[in-house]
Amino acid sequence: MTQRSILAGTRPAIIVKAGASVTVRGHDSDRVIVEGNDRWGVRVEKHSEAEIARARAAIGEHVLFDVRLKRPSLGDKDGPGEVIEVQLGGSGEVLVPFASNLKLYAGKDIEARGIRGQVDAYAGLKLSLLDVTLLGNASAGGTMNLDCRTMLGDKVEFKAGGDLRFHIWDLTSARIRVKDIGGYWEAQIGAGAKSVYLKCGGDVTLVTDQKVEPLPPNYILGHIERP
Repeated sequence: MTQRSILAGTRPAIIVKAGASVTVRGHDSDRVIVEGNDRWGVRVEKHSEAEIARARAAIGEHVLFDVRLKRPSLGDKDGPGEVIEVQLGGSGEVLVPFASNLKLYAGKDIEARGIRGQVDAYAGLKLSLLDVTLLGNASAGGTMNLDCRTMLGDKVEFKAGGDLRFHIWDLTSARIRVKDIGGYWEAQIGAGAKSVYLKCGGDVTLVTDQKVEPLPPNYILGHIERP
């Protein structure tokens, strides 16, 4: 097992890239701690915004996993203008300050838990975001489990290759469109202010404590659970 740690501050921007699977957890510290579980190695680096801007100009924003430096969106400029990049050749675990803003990539599985900042995540297989304050972009080649306090944007789309479980705690006004293995259905929560499209190769489960109204023409509802 290989371990590295770096001083990050209380609200860092962090990019994590794993060749296999990674678990990311918030902890009460100003350090990022990384443990690699195999022989493929660990790398932890700190970069300036200027380096990231040069990388963006050279490579382009459309590239995801192969972009070495791509800063997570912070939404403000309170941070030190630096980004911490963690690379795991195989699998491992990363502990980050609770208020971190994260951009996560993994060839296999991602699990992130207890993060108070924004999380964007792209998993080759399974993706699980639990007790996350702000959900950004997310996609998974396999199953996806999203359990987040709120989400970024009023028009969002989430796709998974397998089952998709969707729970946004403060979702009180949304038009929901679903395409899963059972077909297509639409529903509305409240006034329908936000637009949410969920598409997966398995079953979609919508988790909400709000009243869900089926919409025409078929007035069909899929799988809905109470939290």
